[in-house]
Amino acid sequence: MREVLVRKDALTNVLLLVIAMALVANAARPYVSPPPVAAESAAAHALYIEPGVQNLRYPDGTGQVYGKVVVDLRTGKIWGFPTGTVDPYPSYPLDSKPAVSRPFALGRYALEDLDK
Repeated sequence: MREVLVRKDALTNVLLLVIAMALVANAARPYVSPPPVAAESAAAHALYIEPGVQNLRYPDGTGQVYGKVVVDLRTGKIWGFPTGTVDPYPSYPLDSKPAVSRPFALGRYALEDLDK
C-alpha cells in the first residue's frame, strides 16, 4: 500500500513539475522573442509637408502668396496652403478668429513613372 502512495506522490510531483516548466516557458516567451510591433498601416493621408514657407504662384498667374507646400504621396498632387505671411501657419492679423487656409493645386508629380 505504501508503495502505491509513493508512486502516486512521485507521479503528482512529476506532473506538477511539467506544469510549472510549461508555465515558466510560456511566461518567458515574450522576453526571449518579443512579438514585432507595427504602427497603423492605413494612414488617412500620406502627406509630405515641405519645411518652411514658400512664395506660391497661383496657377492662373493672377498673383502670389506666402504658404506651405504639401505633397500627397499617394497621388503626387502638390498643394499650396496660403499662410498670408512668412509664419508657418495661416494668420490674418486683422481678424480675431483662427484663420483657415484652403489649399489650391500647384501641380503633380508623376509618381507612377518611377516604376518604369
